Amino acid sequence: MGSILVERVTEESAEADAAALSSVLAATVAAGASVGWITAPSAAEATDWWRALFADPDAASWVARGEDGRAIGTITLVRSPKPNGSHRGEVVKLMVHPAARGRGVAPALMEELERHAVETGLTLLVLDTETGSRAEGLYRRWGWDAAGSIPDFAVSPSGVLHGTTVMYKRLGRGGDGPELFADSQAARAE
Repeated sequence: MGSILVERVTEESAEADAAALSSVLAATVAAGASVGWITAPSAAEATDWWRALFADPDAASWVARGEDGRAIGTITLVRSPKPNGSHRGEVVKLMVHPAARGRGVAPALMEELERHAVETGLTLLVLDTETGSRAEGLYRRWGWDAAGSIPDFAVSPSGVLHGTTVMYKRLGRGGDGPELFADSQAARAE
């Protein structure tokens, strides 16, 4: 397993990161992942989509790079813009290029996102994922709990309707301090 570098997308890197992540998005959709697309977007469509996400003032995104410097994964945290939700954020678009899966990219991205969430005062994270998918199992192993599922939520790239599971993770426990991703992973391994 090679080294993985996780970097936050900045105003200065956004344009290059949008272009680099267009191939990750297209390959992820082509491999059957339900990430909002039914067919793989063109490079231009994907780059435009990333540009729009990176321009969201409530969003923070990270890019994982392999040893050769190429983008192999990404994750985004969107803080709630509502005054009564300033303590929470939504995890969106955790993607790993199919050729890079099984190398620890997804856990590295999630760990960085959770560290940032704690450092910026968030205490609750939410996400949704395809019910019964490999991703749902990963989230459960990483300490996420299911709030429930919604049937027939989205059309997958294969054209089939599938459900989504809404999940959450508390980052603090009543003043006991934050439970970071790595800590919860270690506790579940014991």
